[in-house]
Amino acid sequence: FVSSADLLDILSKGNQPLLVARHLSKLFDNLHRLEFKMENEEETKEALGMYSGEGEYVEFKNPVWCTGPVETWLNKIMTESQETINSNVADGVVTYEEKARDLWLFDHAAQVALAGNQIWWTTEVKIAFGRLEEGYENALKDYNKKQAAQLITLINLLIGDLTKGDRQKICTVCTIDVHNRDVVAKLIAMKAENAQEFAWLSQIKHRWDEKQNTCFVDICDAIFRYSNEYLGNTARLVITPLTDRCYITLTQSLHLTMSGAPAGPAGTGKTETTKDLGRALGIMVYVFNCSEQMDYKSIGNIYKGLSQSGAWGCFDEFNRISIEVLSVVAVQVKCIQDAIRDRLLRFIFQGEEISLMPSVGIFITMNPGYAGRTELPENLKALFRPCAMVVPDFGMICEIMLMSEGFIDARLLARKFITLYELCRELLSKQDHYDWGLRAIKSVLVVAGALKRSDRSRPETEVLMRALRDFNIPKIITDDMPVFMGLIGDLFPAMDVPRKRDLDNEAAIKRAALDLKLQPEDQFILKVVQFEELLAVRHSVFVIGNAGTGKTQLCKVLFRTYQNLKRKPVWSDLNPKAVTNDELFGYINPATREWKDGLFSSIMRDQSNITHDGPKWIVLDGDIDPMWIESLNTVMDDNKVLTLASNERVPLTPTMRLVFEIGHLKAATPATVSRAGILYINQADLGWNPFVTSWIDTREVQSEKANLIILFEKYVPTCLETLKSRFKKI
Repeated sequence: FVSSADLLDILSKGNQPLLVARHLSKLFDNLHRLEFKMENEEETKEALGMYSGEGEYVEFKNPVWCTGPVETWLNKIMTESQETINSNVADGVVTYEEKARDLWLFDHAAQVALAGNQIWWTTEVKIAFGRLEEGYENALKDYNKKQAAQLITLINLLIGDLTKGDRQKICTVCTIDVHNRDVVAKLIAMKAENAQEFAWLSQIKHRWDEKQNTCFVDICDAIFRYSNEYLGNTARLVITPLTDRCYITLTQSLHLTMSGAPAGPAGTGKTETTKDLGRALGIMVYVFNCSEQMDYKSIGNIYKGLSQSGAWGCFDEFNRISIEVLSVVAVQVKCIQDAIRDRLLRFIFQGEEISLMPSVGIFITMNPGYAGRTELPENLKALFRPCAMVVPDFGMICEIMLMSEGFIDARLLARKFITLYELCRELLSKQDHYDWGLRAIKSVLVVAGALKRSDRSRPETEVLMRALRDFNIPKIITDDMPVFMGLIGDLFPAMDVPRKRDLDNEAAIKRAALDLKLQPEDQFILKVVQFEELLAVRHSVFVIGNAGTGKTQLCKVLFRTYQNLKRKPVWSDLNPKAVTNDELFGYINPATREWKDGLFSSIMRDQSNITHDGPKWIVLDGDIDPMWIESLNTVMDDNKVLTLASNERVPLTPTMRLVFEIGHLKAATPATVSRAGILYINQADLGWNPFVTSWIDTREVQSEKANLIILFEKYVPTCLETLKSRFKKI
């Protein structure tokens, strides 16, 4: 899953582990760099441990010597990382009962803590069922009380001071714990009597096998071996009843050596659920964004890689591939499934004999009925088990996320939050850029968590009201403003919380506007501040407004501010409509199989190779149409990876941002709108005055300036008024 150029780079530098190490993030799920042993202040070739992308460090059980052929020592690192995770989980399971759980969590890496926590949850529920069968009726109720107490301890930890890594770890454990608590509560409500109840069998249950010394995952009658791929310290999804149902469908299809195909509208979590199931089984999941540039050879290469590494592949928007290619793909998938069914260790694939790891899984996700989508051929449909995804339970997701951000009164706040969004959907005018779905909810919750931590003495309702108001105002049009403010006033009565302002920052923005010879009007400065706040939470932002509302100047002012603050910003802009799709993303020459790099892919690769921490922007200035923007889907959502037809994966680094300057969103699909933050610039925000003032400032003669101002103010407003009221447009 690396491009040919990277592969050559790795092979040519095989004896210099330090230089190969920068490619590690492309080869492993979350292993970003290695810790080498130091001798005489120089790094040797002995690797002692690994770092994840979030900076979490895990020490290897046995150090690895990175010598010999490059593929040999990379394989050694892979097996050593898996054995290390395995032995750490074993230690964690043994030491779990020796100290309080909230102290135990800090002793282990996030992945180990989660797996150990899950193994003990399964064990404790089984013990409670055992006592229930012996005639002790309140066994499950007592255990549920214990779980509630453990959760409160975790939430108290979240309110305190934690490092970024520890906060993420406790957050994740908290999310999973809430689900575990609800499962036990459901068993009590059903009056479950033994461990054979379907409500218990259908859960993902981790157990430790002493004989084989590894962890197994059971769900219904399917048993999976935990793959021990190092996943780092990442967030996990809130598990709703819908997620549970999707897990059962996908695991059953793997158990029957089929493949899974979640389908449904945008923002229902198809890709994320597949990735999350992979995390629960400790397996690597590659996400590919399918496009028309893919042919059967490039897809065949991906399948070849997946079946040799035993990883999962999730093919996003699978029905964008042309229909001639899909019928060949059906044969390739069937070939792999037959090999797994026959329990072969090696099999023939596209005329080559390759090895097979039986844990391989192929998943496809589809959005039904958009422009540029094809219907799947019948022979392909038969190999994939469909799983319909519907709109999830927002209230539950909202409540659990608020809880894991450290809000105590989460249930009431979640109800207010969801009510506001439902009313907005019904009462505000229908605009193309309004999106009140899952992604919008999630980004507001992140803002609310940050506000709560920065100002701990404030009551929680005020914190949430401020987040909802200040984060939604930028995208609301002038006509809808009174309705929106009225809704907020009704839900949070008699509350007047000022905006959170950073006056030094606003002064810096005003200076930058004056540097560019613009008028620092309050409304314009406010828009720049909102733009900066949006960039802090979303990695892709649409700046929408008609021509002449100052979209480009707004971006330039913020860029100039960063330059003045010596933050070394980087800016690349292009018009995506000026070139064809192939020139934008690159394509494979069908005759020579030679890769021709595209404009966007080369800009993005250059920016992701820059090492400093300054903000890096790619500004796309041109109308949106589904043909080119849909290829950016995986960049704009949580995967943050650009997948090209040459099987190269270019990551979007944490300091990179995509900025789109557009006039309207008429042609965009719901999948696109939900993926970006939106800053809407109204006609009334700027008006005609600043343009005139800036032009008059360029005149040399003082008397001319004074006369011009008088003339403009005398004639222009009345002319514009007459145009509006007395003339009709043709």
